[in-house]
Amino acid sequence: MDNWDEIRTAYQVARLGTVSGAAEVLGVHHATVIRHIDALEDRLGVKLFQRHSRGYTATEAGQDLLQVAKATDDQFAQLASRIKGQGDGLEGELVITSLAGLSPLITPVLVGFRRENPDIRIRFLTDNRLFRLEYGEAHIAIRAGEAPDQPDNVVQPFFSQRVALVASRAYVDEFGLPEGPDDFARHSFIGPESAENRAPFNRWLTQNVPADRIVYRASDNNVLIDAVTAGAGIGFVPIWEKHRRPDLVEVMAPQDEWSAPFWLVTHVDLHRTAKVQAFLKYIKTAAKGWTC
Repeated sequence: MDNWDEIRTAYQVARLGTVSGAAEVLGVHHATVIRHIDALEDRLGVKLFQRHSRGYTATEAGQDLLQVAKATDDQFAQLASRIKGQGDGLEGELVITSLAGLSPLITPVLVGFRRENPDIRIRFLTDNRLFRLEYGEAHIAIRAGEAPDQPDNVVQPFFSQRVALVASRAYVDEFGLPEGPDDFARHSFIGPESAENRAPFNRWLTQNVPADRIVYRASDNNVLIDAVTAGAGIGFVPIWEKHRRPDLVEVMAPQDEWSAPFWLVTHVDLHRTAKVQAFLKYIKTAAKGWTC
């Protein structure tokens, strides 16, 4: 990409709005910035910026260039992260991503792993979006549901999360326990905001509980568990979470069809690196002690 320096300069000018700001970020003289902008506009035959007293504002063509340049710049940054992650030592960043609801299980593992490997810096990402391992956004992803099928990923079974249908003791004292599914219509239930939620236990809930009896909905599993604990109704809680909340009463014993599989996912380029292998071994050993 012969003109990348000029494109990168234009991207920084569009992002920051001034020549001086772009020059500072790029570590060049402001005259170099102006020269790059002029050369790129001459080459493309279009004005990329409107010049005014407050700085530079991208034209429509400049905005188009900004989008492409930003995507390219992001990919270069992610590539650099992947390259840095390919070292042989147990040092540098280790980026793990999972659902936020697994934090009570995963966080102690991360703390223990770093205690044994103090040169590691942990980043634990729990955003709901799917992090792209091929762009180096994470070293290891812990994912739920069907086995991921991206061709460049290494996928290993991790654990199966069993869940129980429970209610708080306060709810049971006030409303009693349902005698079975035929009795669900007189009880209150807690469920996900989206009817399209693909977790096996949520599909079961949708199929077996009248929609108007799911009286409390939320988009976050942690919020749902808090609602069960507070007595809003009957809902699903992971077995390991139930053990942490002794006030919860089992409504139905765990069913195999409610269980959700979890997977350890790594990108093939980073799978064999020392720190990834060390962490995979560590977390698999730790998971053997989980009550799931």
